[in-house]
Amino acid sequence: MRNVTVAATQMACSDQPGENIAQVERLIREAARQGAQIILIQELFETPYFCQVQIYEFLKLAVPLEENPAVKRCVELARELNVVLPVSVYERAGQSLFNTVVIVDAGGEVLGHYRKSHIPDGPGYSEKFYFSPGDTGFKVWDTKFARIGVGICWDQWFPECARAMALMGAELLFYPTAIGSEPQDDGLDSAGHWQRTMQGHAAANLTPLVASNRIGREAGRKGTHITFYGSSFIADQTGAKVLEANRAEEAILTATFDLDAIRQQRNSWGVFRDRRPELYTPLLTLDGSTRHQAAR
Repeated sequence: MRNVTVAATQMACSDQPGENIAQVERLIREAARQGAQIILIQELFETPYFCQVQIYEFLKLAVPLEENPAVKRCVELARELNVVLPVSVYERAGQSLFNTVVIVDAGGEVLGHYRKSHIPDGPGYSEKFYFSPGDTGFKVWDTKFARIGVGICWDQWFPECARAMALMGAELLFYPTAIGSEPQDDGLDSAGHWQRTMQGHAAANLTPLVASNRIGREAGRKGTHITFYGSSFIADQTGAKVLEANRAEEAILTATFDLDAIRQQRNSWGVFRDRRPELYTPLLTLDGSTRHQAAR
C-alpha cells in the first residue's frame, strides 16, 4: 500500500494580497493537521479575479517567480509542515506574462513550474489580455508523496491535457480554478458541466483528480461582477465524486488514495495498453484534417 492524502480547498479573496496569503496559510495548516500531504489552493488566490475586464493597471500585478510573496511563504510552509503545494501565481518573465503554477515539494524545494496552456477569452474572463499562452508544455513532477500533474482552470476542459499528464505517469491530477457566473447570461450555470468534464478525465485515465475553485461575489471594474460557485471536489479513479464542497462556504476536503492499488486497477483495464496513437493524427490539427508544416 502506498497511501497519499490530498486536499482541495476553497475560499473568498479580498483586495488585500497579504490577507489572502494569510488565509491560504490558515487553510494549509488546517489541511496538514487533518493529514493532507498534497494541498491544492485555488487559481490566482493573491487577489480578486482581475480578468473580468481589460485594465492595464492590473498588468502590474505580475512579478517574477523568485519575487512572488505567495511562493516565498509556501516554500516556508512546505518546509515546516512537510507538504506539497502547487502555488498559482501571476508571473512576469521578461516582457511576457503568464498564468503559472509553481510546484513546491515537501521540504520546501521548488521543483519547477507550469504555464497555463489554454487561455480563454469571453465576457467576464478576458484572460488573453493578461496572459500569453504557456510555453512549458504539460508537465509532471516527482514529489515526495506522488508523481503529480497540474493543469490550470481552462486547461481542465481539454482531455488532451489530462491524457498527456497521465501518459507521462501522473498518479494524481490537480486543477486550481476560478470559475463562476457568466456575465452575458445570468441563467447559465456551468457548475455541473465543469465537474463532469473533470470527472471524465479521472475516469478515462483511471487517475484521481482534485479541483479547487474560489467562492464569493467579486465586483470588477466597469460595473461587472462574477459570483464564483465553489463546488470544489475530489474524484476517485473511476470519476466518482468522493467529496464536494458547497457553493458558498470556505472548505477543506481531504481524501486518501492507495496509489499502488490504483495502478493495478489502471493496468487491469488496459486503456493505455490499447491506445492507437497512429490513428490520432487529427488531434494534431485545428480543423481535423489540415496539417500545417513548420516554416523553413
